[in-house]
Amino acid sequence: MSSTNPRELARLKRKARIRKKIKGTSTKPRLSVFRSTRNVYAQIIDDIAGATIVSASTLDGEIKGQQKFDSKCAAAVYVGKIVAQRAMAKGIKQVVFDRNGFLYHGRVKALTDGAREAGLNF
Repeated sequence: MSSTNPRELARLKRKARIRKKIKGTSTKPRLSVFRSTRNVYAQIIDDIAGATIVSASTLDGEIKGQQKFDSKCAAAVYVGKIVAQRAMAKGIKQVVFDRNGFLYHGRVKALTDGAREAGLNF
């Protein structure tokens, strides 16, 4: 943990606690969410193979080409829908959710709501 920001250190401690308990497999991969101040990122990861299966973020060309979103939460919902659609195309219907140490509200919750709306099961 190289950060000296106390809030970031607290998030990293939460992340370590969460990651001890969950693992993504090829049948039930892990949906990992990361949010920065401007963007939100989502990946579906198979931890056994050590590979990212599907990813989406607000920086993707498909999402950046869209109209401007009203809020960051609206963008997160759209990212959730895109990552779920891409996962369904690869045959993934069920995932384990990894909030990456972030609290489950705001953009993190919006992303999961979008993914659930598009048909992904947690």
